[in-house]
Order: sequence, then structure tokens, then C-alpha cells
Amino acid sequence: MPHALPLYRADAVRAIERAAFARGVDALGLMTQAGEAAAALLRERWPQVRRVGVLCGTGNNGGDGYVAALALHRSGLQVDVVASDEPRTPEARSAAARWIAAGQGVRSPASGLPDVDAWIDALFGIGLSRAPEAPMAGLMQAVAAQRRPVLALDVPSGIDADRGSAPGAFLPAAMTLCFVAAKRGLFTALGREAAGEVHVDPLGLDVDALAAEASVGAPSAWAVRASALADALPVRRLDSHKGHHGRVLCLGGDHGTAGALVLCAEAAARGGAGWVEALSRPETVFALNVARPEVMAGVVQTSDALASRLAAADVVAVGPGLGQGEWGRGLFEAALASGRPLVLDADALNLLAEAPRPVPGAVLTPHPGEAARLLGCLTEEVQADRFAALDALVARFGAAVVLKGAGTVVAAPGATPRLIDAGHPGMASAGMGDALTGLVAALRAQGLSPFDAAWVGALGHSAAADTVGRRRGLLASDVIEAFGLVLNP
Repeated sequence: MPHALPLYRADAVRAIERAAFARGVDALGLMTQAGEAAAALLRERWPQVRRVGVLCGTGNNGGDGYVAALALHRSGLQVDVVASDEPRTPEARSAAARWIAAGQGVRSPASGLPDVDAWIDALFGIGLSRAPEAPMAGLMQAVAAQRRPVLALDVPSGIDADRGSAPGAFLPAAMTLCFVAAKRGLFTALGREAAGEVHVDPLGLDVDALAAEASVGAPSAWAVRASALADALPVRRLDSHKGHHGRVLCLGGDHGTAGALVLCAEAAARGGAGWVEALSRPETVFALNVARPEVMAGVVQTSDALASRLAAADVVAVGPGLGQGEWGRGLFEAALASGRPLVLDADALNLLAEAPRPVPGAVLTPHPGEAARLLGCLTEEVQADRFAALDALVARFGAAVVLKGAGTVVAAPGATPRLIDAGHPGMASAGMGDALTGLVAALRAQGLSPFDAAWVGALGHSAAADTVGRRRGLLASDVIEAFGLVLNP
């Protein structure tokens, strides 16, 4: 798809490489390209560097490191190769032999680390899915303690290429150079931070054609950036009126939580819904009338009074400030029974977790803790494999799901997942989820499918936060005000 980066699992990348070798591509030649590309990227990114350390493992990732070391040495830099063992693949042995033939040596970690300006991490690449053993873990921790920039080759050591989690010690990188294709674990969970800035070099391979030959199928996911919004947003006719752009009904805002519903309703209005209505407690209605008079606010004391309002809505957003008391439960059950398109967040998800049932056509927007409750597992299990958790949520509820967090992932039945390559840690503040709920509901009301409303809403939300700026103290209302900057490209 345009404006998106295809993401692959490690086994798919290996299959693509095997297909290339079957075509006659030389494995050592490909390794030479990779190592020389790494050396060139390091010199470009850190031109002031004069001494480089290269951590070389025993596999082909280590071979890439030996090639990079030789290229940097030939460019006039001082290079120290640190390796704990001999290379074990034919290509890596050939690369190491070239390094030795150039009159260079290999240091053992036991001899201490050199004082370098930057490191290249060529220890494990995509070949590790378990915790590094003690010697390697100690080496990685010692390098990290030097606080020098690290360029990781393919995957930062210790990070699972598929899951983005770290089962043990890991070595954070300032930059990661992916060979052949991008690995999906670098864009979510801990992998997103550990990878730093990600560059992809296909090494001259026709990845799409090779993937077809290897029967890899579609990419595992697509990473989407703000530029993807232009083609994804609905186009408005010149003669349009508010009735053309959907009616959103927001339910929630129990005693003491008026702000959550205010943010949700305002986000729906800023997101382009033609008509936004919010039903809640009397004090919340007062807050809505003061804060956002464009929203039609009404009091609902019992779920029995909801029927006509639900029937008039194109989309119902349920959860922000809903609570889990009798009042909130009544609204939740009435919304589910209405047959209207739903966006469920916050306490609506907690109530759904108590009595799980399919909600086809809905959009669920859980954070990891809510996802764990929906799946009956621990939050740590969700974060250990966010893609697996996403798949399980889609299968259990038959809905589009936005699994929020660093590297938000979005999926729906029959759709290739989208990974939101936008946003920043400043978004970790109260009310952000309420804003996302309103925006997704607005896009759904404007005619987008559940899946498209989910990923476009998540992307627009994060892109708006990027527009405001990466900073502490970012408020959900700051992001809502910036919706207009990214939803009108």
C-alpha cells in the first residue's frame, strides 16, 4: 500500500533470502553489501567518529560486522573487533578471514572493552528469540554502560525480531539498519525504543518478487505514517451538509468523570462528525454545555430512555467515564443491544471483559491492561507479544481492535494489521484514550469501515500529537485541537 512500510517476520525474511540464493545471488556477496552499507551509514550519521568498536557474533550477523569493520578500517578509522567465539557459518568465516588478512586482530571481551566513539552491534541479528546467556548479557550491558551511540545490524541484540519484546538483557541502539526487509518487532513494544531510528536496505533485492517465489504471502503488517492519511480520509462534496457526515452518540461521564466524556465528544466533533450528541449525568451535561456548546448534551438517568437516541445514531461511542455501576452497565447493555456500530473503550471494555461476547462491526480500543482483562491474562503477557494478543482479541470478539501503546497495532477480521509509526511518550497522559475514541467514532460516522476508522483514527491521533510536539505536559485537549492540522492534508 502507498505511504506504508511492509513489515515481515524473521522466518519470512529467511525465506526471501533463500529464494534470492536459489536465483544465484551469492551469499558472501550479499554479506559484503550489508557490511559495507553499515559502514557507510555509520560514517554518514556520525562523521566525527574516529574509533569504532564492532561486536561480532558467530553467525552471519557477525559476518556483516567483520565486513563493516574492514570497510571502516580501509576508510582510515581505528577499529576494534570484539568477539567471544569463532564464526560458525561459511560466509562469516570468510569475512573474518578477510579481516585477519588485513593485519587486524580480534579482542576477547575478557580483555576489557576499548574506549571507542561508537559501536556496531553485530552479535545476534534476527537469530535470537531467547534471553542471552550470561557472558553475552554481561557484554551487552557493559557496552550500554559506555553510553556511546550504537548502530545495530538488523535487530538490536536481545530484542525479539517478531515480538518486539526482550526476554532478557538487550543492547539499545541509536540506529538500526535492517537488511532485505523491515522486521516487525522493531516498531512496537520495547523494540520501538531499542531500535532507535530504523533504516531499511533491501541490498538490491526485489523483495516483492522474491516473497512471491518463496510463498511468503503478504507482509505480516504495514507500518503507516502521517503521509498515509491523505489517501485514507473521506473526501467531502462541495454541496455537503452536516447530515452527510454522520451522527455520533457518546455515552459515559458518570459522577466525577465528566471530563472523559467532554474530551470524547469534542474529539468526535473535531474529527469531522456532522452531528455529535452526548448523553450523561446532569452535572456532565452542564460541563459539556460550557466546554463545547456545539455538542448536543442531554441527561439520561436510565437505559430505558435511550432507545430513540440510539436509533438515530450512526455510531455510538461508549466507555469514557462510563463507570461500572448500575447506571453504566445499563447504558452499556443498551448500546450493545441496539445493533448500532460501536466504538468501545475504558469501562465499556472492562464490562465486556466480565461477560465476553462477539461484537462484530465494533471497534475496541484497549490499552495493554484492558487487553489483558479482555483475554484473561497478565499485562506482561500482552506486552511480551503484542501481535499475538492483537490476533487473539480479534478472534475472540470478531471486531476491529486498536491495541494502544508504544507502536500501536490495529487489526480486524481478514485484514493485514497496521502498525502506527507515529506518536511519542508525551502522549502518556490522562484523556488521550478518550480523544482517540471520539476520533475513531467520527471517522466511522463519515463512512469508513471499522478497520479503516480504527487505523486512520489511531494514526491521526498520533500524528496530531507529533504536530503539537514531543514534550512533557502534553494534554489530550492539545491533541484534539491539532486534529484539523492532520485531518485536512
